[in-house]
Amino acid sequence: MHPLVPRLRAARIIPVVRASTATRAATAVAWLQEAGITVFEITMTVPEAPALIRALAQDPALLVGAGTVPDARTAETCLEAGAKFIVAPWVDATLASPCQDAGACLMLGAMTPTEVRAALDAGADVVKIFPASSAGGPAHIRSIRAVFPDVAFCPTGGVDARNAPDYLAAGAAFVGIGGKLVDETLVAAGDRAAVQRAAEEALGIMKA
Repeated sequence: MHPLVPRLRAARIIPVVRASTATRAATAVAWLQEAGITVFEITMTVPEAPALIRALAQDPALLVGAGTVPDARTAETCLEAGAKFIVAPWVDATLASPCQDAGACLMLGAMTPTEVRAALDAGADVVKIFPASSAGGPAHIRSIRAVFPDVAFCPTGGVDARNAPDYLAAGAAFVGIGGKLVDETLVAAGDRAAVQRAAEEALGIMKA
């Protein structure tokens, strides 16, 4: 087991930060951190994402990773910037080497048992089940776990604060929550209170 997995299990939620500008992404992270969240996945769809990762990684209280990483070169850039985990929603064996060299955790995406096996063979420390909701939701996680009882699964896609406990009960190690938690519309409107309410609700439900 990768040493980061217990910390990710303890966090239970990884906000998947997607935004049309780096400023909005940084604002979302700041507001969510104020609400008590300390683990963040910054996707490569955010403009200048590696620079944002570098800035966030300066805070020792945060655990920052890179998401939607398209290739090994991008992974190397993010790891050099301070990313501690690399996420791709597909299987890409070329990501394993830079992660191993940096001591980072690798999460590769899968949906079927064949894809889960391929992700593990490609060096995944965690298997991201994506898109989780259209794959069958918690019932799919439960079925996959029956075949792979020792694998750490992170369902993402259609996961929110209300259904996250169902995914955990089905055997997920932790979950990724995107637009339901990192709502760019609210960030753009400057509605810090609404963003933090969503975060506090999510944290409260997960602790219940």
